[in-house]
Amino acid sequence: MKRVGALTVLSFAVAFLVLGVAPVRLQQPANPADRFEVSDVMIPTRDGTRLHTKIFVPRNQSGPLPIIVKRTPYGVEGSAGNFNAYFKAMEAEGYIFVFQDIRGKFGSEGQFVMQRPARAGGDTKSIDEGTDTYDSIDWLLKNIRNNNGRVGMLGVSYDGWTTIMGAIEPHPALKAISPQASPADMWMGDDFHHNGAFRLSYGFEYAAMMESGKDVRQFSFDRYDTFDWYLNLGSLANVNGKYLHGKIPTWNDYVAHPDYDEFWKRQTMIPHLTSVKVPTLNVAGWWDQEDFYGPIRIYDALERHDTQGMNYLVVGPWRHGGWSGGTGNALGAIPFGSNTAEYFREQVQAPFFAYFLKDKGSKSFAQALTFETGTNAWRRWDQWPPISRTEARALYLGASEALTLADAKASALRTSATDTVFDEFISDPAHPVPYRHRPIQPTYFPGGSKWSTWLVEDQRFVDDRPDVLSWETPPLDADVTIAGEVVAHLFASTTGSDADWIVKLIDVYPEDHPSNWDLAGFQLMVSNEVFRGRYRTSFEKPAPIEPDAVLEYTWSLHTQNYTFRKGHRIMVQVQSTWFPIIDRNPQTFVPNIFLAKEGDFRPATHRVYRSPQYPSRVDVPVVRAR
Repeated sequence: MKRVGALTVLSFAVAFLVLGVAPVRLQQPANPADRFEVSDVMIPTRDGTRLHTKIFVPRNQSGPLPIIVKRTPYGVEGSAGNFNAYFKAMEAEGYIFVFQDIRGKFGSEGQFVMQRPARAGGDTKSIDEGTDTYDSIDWLLKNIRNNNGRVGMLGVSYDGWTTIMGAIEPHPALKAISPQASPADMWMGDDFHHNGAFRLSYGFEYAAMMESGKDVRQFSFDRYDTFDWYLNLGSLANVNGKYLHGKIPTWNDYVAHPDYDEFWKRQTMIPHLTSVKVPTLNVAGWWDQEDFYGPIRIYDALERHDTQGMNYLVVGPWRHGGWSGGTGNALGAIPFGSNTAEYFREQVQAPFFAYFLKDKGSKSFAQALTFETGTNAWRRWDQWPPISRTEARALYLGASEALTLADAKASALRTSATDTVFDEFISDPAHPVPYRHRPIQPTYFPGGSKWSTWLVEDQRFVDDRPDVLSWETPPLDADVTIAGEVVAHLFASTTGSDADWIVKLIDVYPEDHPSNWDLAGFQLMVSNEVFRGRYRTSFEKPAPIEPDAVLEYTWSLHTQNYTFRKGHRIMVQVQSTWFPIIDRNPQTFVPNIFLAKEGDFRPATHRVYRSPQYPSRVDVPVVRAR
């Protein structure tokens, strides 16, 4: 890693696949038949397609109960596992639980379409996941005895997406929903792309898994370390040529729609979220490796129309779906000091549904509830982001000499004739930077994969990379807490005609860390994101970068609530490859990277500028003293 300078904080005037319930020791009988009457039914929808559904009715039911629905593409035969953790607290409250295979998957009829778009407003003839939800709820109310006429929905990832889709044109009986880690836009920031950069390993492996049959089937790699497999793949044009042969519809869509065109815009439900029709508990994890953009985007979209205070947000220190099972007392090597996942399930999720479906408890929910990692405390906010409680600061990339934490009047950006105003590195597509520690197992490797915790891996594994630039502050003399959106402003140039830019905001632990020596010197990513340079002026119409031109790139590193503790350092890293989670940019502009030729991939020299004229920085919202 090329350490090129220091950081200064200045005042600045002016963010898919459900991993399922994590294995836990069973606290109840494993056989749900001991507690439920379980039935399998085929529920008809308006076009005649029947959806396979499992219904769990409590044996000790004493009166009418609400219905909880979870709709999934991952198969319902293992749905009893939900009661071990995810629904354990809710089961104790008393509900009728319903699990359904969505259209075209496992036991359900029809054709599966990845992220089937919501039908247009006023269209009463088409079907989508919303109409299938409506029809299923209608059937359940009429055919399950002793229900109280109220229905709730929830689920993680794709199941979270089916949840929010069911609330666009909701059945009148749908009274509460919790879309959790739901994707919102698969091109802008969720599973398949981030700011136009293709998420290669995940996009390839997930599409192959979901569309190779009615079940889910893992792609068979001939390498344990998929870094080598993807690098040897060469151009993405070889995916269909050598492996998929045009048989995976979603991969074909990637190739046919490399830019943010109408195909991707139709797939997002955001334009349909024009009112809060159902009380909504949005849930996200700070280190969600699949869908962090989505739940925040959904919350923001609904918040614009929330006139009745029915739109809520919870963000905890979790991986994708990490709140659905286990204790949540740690993620990877990072401890949180309490059982955060259990707290969510017992003190947030269960009371939310009990209030809206059973009139139980009080409506004392925080508009936004976030876990502040660092201090390891839950924070309640009247709004998110808490703009009135924060001040804008900037982490400026500085010269090699040490810079200190300072206010806006500091002269940290003074330069002299001898100052170097940029730092440079060679980005070589033939030797990309790994995005996590090698070996990089397949995403859903049955022998165990580190996919779920890669965002909290120690970033020191890139220390010897000359194509990673790094700046850091001196040890902090006081805690620095951020709450809100982190934004990168990068002034950069390249000798090529296209480039990717990756910025990481990192907490560097002290080298002397006697309370936990495993964390001594640890470099924890707090926020991060990639931006594909060809989209700097338009996501719809990519354009070449003018070689050697200094251009500004601005993009969100997402929202965050985090405390950098006294004695820690704040680091910013800049790099241009993150492989194979992000595909290799040829660095030569081509109309469609999915069809790039081997000769298009060329090394380029990238420069990152830092001067009063080109003040590269990361903006952070710092919480005022409490």
